[in-house]
This record gives sequence, structure tokens and C-alpha cells, in this order.
Amino acid sequence: MDRREFLKKGGAALAGTSGALGLPLLTSCGVNTASEDSPLAGRKWGMVIDLNECQSDCTACLDACRHENNVAFHNDKRWDIHWIRKVNIRSKESEDHTEKSVLLLCNHCENPPCAQVCPVQATYKRADGIVVVDHHRCIGCRYCMIACPYNARFFNYKENEEWPNTDFPKRSHGVAESCNFCAHLLDQGKRPACVEACEAIGVRALHFGDLNDPESDVSEIVASAPVKRIRDDWGTEPKVYYLGL
Repeated sequence: MDRREFLKKGGAALAGTSGALGLPLLTSCGVNTASEDSPLAGRKWGMVIDLNECQSDCTACLDACRHENNVAFHNDKRWDIHWIRKVNIRSKESEDHTEKSVLLLCNHCENPPCAQVCPVQATYKRADGIVVVDHHRCIGCRYCMIACPYNARFFNYKENEEWPNTDFPKRSHGVAESCNFCAHLLDQGKRPACVEACEAIGVRALHFGDLNDPESDVSEIVASAPVKRIRDDWGTEPKVYYLGL
């Protein structure tokens, strides 16, 4: 049975079940719980992006992300995946309507719409707040891409020909994916590749840490600086903050 047939039959079955039992079609947001002694327990990872320090022509963080996570890039905008990307936006508040280069990635929402609409709970939020995709469970329906208000999800249409990081799995085609804050590195006590790459060139544009720790770098910035979050009024509670937005 191919995916299209599976979705057709699965949708019909869900519709019939929901009608009979009065259950909603959409699943609730899945959360992986953790025991008290788990390294995930009690943490809430977040990021602050200082656009005043971020250099518009720099691609260090983008390149590091691709290399570390084997993100598919075919030099064709129809198939290329972007876990982290730079876009130029024009502020309506600016009198001269000048454009600003803004770094965009998954916001790892506290209330992630992508997880709420996933029919098989392939997208879920870890106990430390990171939103991830289980590629073995994803059926490629792309509901999460439609639900994401940040356009941070991409569909892997083609197999990635390159595999630069052999210590990390090759990306799976036919599934949705997005930034996961380099969860595999965090689990090893390291920081995301983009953060390391930014500091390696002598720039402090990316700040990362535990938002539940009041003494962490990100917590102190959020508490004291005029940070902003994209579409903060949507109730998603994003964990990516911006300075200079």
C-alpha cells in the first residue's frame, strides 16, 4: 500500500470513528515525558538571535547546520531544504521601509501547531521543549507544513546525494523536517552547530541556553533586553527571541 492509499483509507477510518464516538480528528500535542533523573527534565531550550550582530552576507551558521545534520541541498529551490535560512524583510514601522536580513528557523513553540495536527504523532515536543520529527512515523501528509505559522517546515522530496556527517543519519526523503536545535548534540552536552559556527568566526549573534535557568545567557537577555518574538500574538509561545527586529 503506498502513502496516498494509506492516507485515503486512514482518513476515512478516522472520519468514521470520530463521527461515531464524537472524537476530534486532530490529535493533541504529543509530549515526551522524562523521569526526574533524565537530562531532559526541567529544561527548556531557547535561542536569542541578535540581528544587530548578525552579518547579512555571512553563511557560517547555515553551512554548519547543513553539514552537521546532512540537510538536503540540490542547488534547486524546488527541492532544497532549509532548516535555518536568511530572508530580507521590510518593516512597516520603518519610515524609509529599509529591508533587514533576518535569520529564520523552527521556533520550537511551547504550543506547536505542527504537533497538534499530526495524525500519527510523528511530530512531538520533547520534555526539554524541542519539537522534533520521528522520520520512521512520518507519513508525508504535510499537515504540519500547513499548520506552521513560521513557514519553518520543509518536505524532503529527493534523497540527499551528499552525506557529509557520517556520524548522523542520512536525511529521509518523503518526510517533513525542520530544525531540531541539534538535539543529538545537546544530548551529548554540546551546543547547536549554528551557535558554535557563529562564535568560531568571532561573532556573538546567536545565544542559546536553558530558559528555565535564570542565570543562563538567554534568560538574562530575555529578562533585561527589548526582545521580540515573531507572531507572538498567535499563542504559540515561541522559544526563539530576536534583538533588533
